[in-house]
Amino acid sequence: MPADFIIRTGDSIQITMNPPETYPTLSAPITLTGSGSSVNGVSMAICLEGDETPQLLLAPQPYQSPTYYTTPGMGTVTIKLGGTNKTSKTKNGKAILIKGQPFQAEFSVTVPAIYVNEASGATVTDPVSKKTGTVQFITSNTTVKAS
Repeated sequence: MPADFIIRTGDSIQITMNPPETYPTLSAPITLTGSGSSVNGVSMAICLEGDETPQLLLAPQPYQSPTYYTTPGMGTVTIKLGGTNKTSKTKNGKAILIKGQPFQAEFSVTVPAIYVNEASGATVTDPVSKKTGTVQFITSNTTVKAS
């Protein structure tokens, strides 16, 4: 695996979910906080495996659908790191996060969005319980790499 830039505190992830739904709390980059110590050339705590999921994503997130727009739904986000996004495990048993290629996100619906037909009063719930997207690391580190 080629070396890539180390992810550190203050860097972020950008989640892009597949259309047509929108996810208001996921539209902007989300800042990461590293749990590792700093390394030579990196003055902030580095991010280790597990730090890719910011505190914000531990809570259910809202989503809206152009088809099911009357009542927004809720769900949880799971981040699935790829092999190009982490180093081999370090002495503490965790890998260091590196920029790598985009990787996967899954949104599991816990409360489906609902469409209410105003004329008939009939309701239809969003039938899709799993939604997918991609994630990428955004870093300002342009000097320190790891593999």
